[in-house]
Amino acid sequence: MILCQISDLHIKAHGKKSYRVVDTAESLRRCIAQVNTLPQRPDLVVFTGDLVDFGHPDEYAMLRTLLAPLQMPYYLLPGNHDERQALRAAFPEHTYLRQSETERIDYVIEQHPVRIVALDTVIPGQSNGALPQASLQWLDEVLAQQPLRPTVIVMHHPPFKTGIGHMDKIGLAQPQALAAVVQRHPQVERVLCGHLHRPIQVRFGGTIASTCPGVAHQVVLDLSDEAASQFVMEPPGFQLHVWDQDAGMISHTAVIGQFDGPYPFYDGDALID
Repeated sequence: MILCQISDLHIKAHGKKSYRVVDTAESLRRCIAQVNTLPQRPDLVVFTGDLVDFGHPDEYAMLRTLLAPLQMPYYLLPGNHDERQALRAAFPEHTYLRQSETERIDYVIEQHPVRIVALDTVIPGQSNGALPQASLQWLDEVLAQQPLRPTVIVMHHPPFKTGIGHMDKIGLAQPQALAAVVQRHPQVERVLCGHLHRPIQVRFGGTIASTCPGVAHQVVLDLSDEAASQFVMEPPGFQLHVWDQDAGMISHTAVIGQFDGPYPFYDGDALID
């Protein structure tokens, strides 16, 4: 099974550029075209939040149009730039978005070899994130239902310090509470997050937690507590998480774009100097 993770789309209505610089719509088009032509097609795609920029209905309409060419099932998760009800209204056939009995978009996807559990970390009107006690209890109960089945948790805000000061100030509150739940369930192979616009990996709760590069722009790599809030047009990317029965979860970061090659390392049986 191959799970493709795409994050932090920041789609604006009518193709308007984000921050007057970033053509997020064209960036997503290029990403989807590349994912569709991968030699090993992903079984599914998970979008880990900040789908649009302001949570407006016309932005979600634009997002829906941009996602139409995607040739595999996909699942959506809100980030701090999203608005839950507008997201649900724009994708009425995505019934998992209404799986929760609360206003939050928490859900479980059971149709794949690896179980996917989505957590909604959004605090409306704020950039930082949180998980209420009710969500943590729900997660604990859901994980306890299938203790032997490999599972991935997906969420927007990463539950760990990154060292990028301005982003850590808007991270997940009280991540230790989530770590305590995850620690009780060793079948959790990954905690996959967005929000950081960079690929980052840490040990967390007895497993690995990670973030995905942005599909358009990246956060500046400045490992200072006083790091300024800035972005840079480094190459965008997405991630492929490959489940192997023997090896477990294997994660790859792919760069979006066209590059020279591929070139062979060997000419017949001889190594090329």
